[in-house]
Amino acid sequence: MSQAGGEVVLASASRARAALLRGAGVGFTIDPAAVDEAAVRAALRSDGVEAAAAAAALAELKATQVSQRHRDVLVVGADQILECDGAWFDKPVDMDQARADLRALRGRAHLQHSVVCVVRDGAVLWHHRERARLAMRDFSERFLDAHLAAAGDSVLDSAGAYQLEGLGAQLFTEIEGDYFAILGLPLLPLLDFLRQHGVVME
Repeated sequence: MSQAGGEVVLASASRARAALLRGAGVGFTIDPAAVDEAAVRAALRSDGVEAAAAAAALAELKATQVSQRHRDVLVVGADQILECDGAWFDKPVDMDQARADLRALRGRAHLQHSVVCVVRDGAVLWHHRERARLAMRDFSERFLDAHLAAAGDSVLDSAGAYQLEGLGAQLFTEIEGDYFAILGLPLLPLLDFLRQHGVVME
């Protein structure tokens, strides 16, 4: 319905990001970047780069890499880093790590740094940063067991081992910030950029 013209490539394998764009009526194709995100994050962290800047660097790296395969096309790159008291959290590798991550975040507030950028022919045209604060409640071990059993492997898809759009909503007492950015993509600013470039209708 909102498609106007132009081509967009999403440089991400994230199902959540694709679902947000699809739900908003944006036509796009998916071409994930071949980036070792954990290694890049570790290198940036060792260099003293702050979480928000690291997320921006990764978003740009992914979009720039993919843009080399798509001439004269808008390539959307995005990245998100969860930060809690100075510690960075990646996607858990298994359910044991998911349990440990949720225990570490339980009863505390953390930040989600989300960045989206658009690249064409290797040049960064635009980028946008969002920061959200989420307060996780001090839930019981019994709840944690039940939550992980109900959510299943879906908790492995997100840093912090939760999906706010689903059962993860039960983990929180307070959220400050953009809902779409928490899901991994600052959607409204991106839609505004795409409108200005004739991809979606004004």
